[in-house]
Amino acid sequence: MALSKVDFNNINVTPSASKKLKWNSSANGFETGDVGGSMVLLSTQTASSSSTISFTSGIDSTYDEYIFKFYNIHPGTDGARFTFQGDTGTNTNYNQTITSSFFYAQQGESDDPLLAYGSGQDQAQATGFQDLSLGIDSDGNDSNCSGYLHIFNPSSSTFVKHFIGLTQIVGNGYYAYANHSAGYFNTTTALTRFQFKMHSGNIDSGTIKMYGVS
Repeated sequence: MALSKVDFNNINVTPSASKKLKWNSSANGFETGDVGGSMVLLSTQTASSSSTISFTSGIDSTYDEYIFKFYNIHPGTDGARFTFQGDTGTNTNYNQTITSSFFYAQQGESDDPLLAYGSGQDQAQATGFQDLSLGIDSDGNDSNCSGYLHIFNPSSSTFVKHFIGLTQIVGNGYYAYANHSAGYFNTTTALTRFQFKMHSGNIDSGTIKMYGVS
């Protein structure tokens, strides 16, 4: 059987940009379809001595997963922890019930590593803001927090809402901390908004971006 050559210079791929090639429904030919798992930037907010940063729109059934990314979050108060909470509808109390876990890996400049569970950063059916980090060093302008938070299916009216967070900080005493948090909002009501703040003082500077994952 002879193989045919295709002149790619004569193919118009513009209508299929950002698409993938897949079998058609009859499995006897190919067609294009949407590329799964792509991240869509929905919102960006930059802190400037901000008491809170709230995302109150764009969180709906359009996406099954939302990702918040944190860039150079610098606290106004030394040792402040970076935290978050969610809420439903147009509510602004940010006091949803959370059950969570938290552990961290630590390494100092003097080479003294540690892996530990953060018993003061977890919640057991509590309604406080969830810690995403241990205390961040604010004594030096180069100390900050960066990382991400995944929220899964916040619009579900059937299931609780899971989350996974990872942040890397420069902690008090110039330690490197990798902070791991995870848990769930114990509600079957859709979550429509999320708020971020330091447990003490303001967010002096930094950027938070919200993405939807298709």
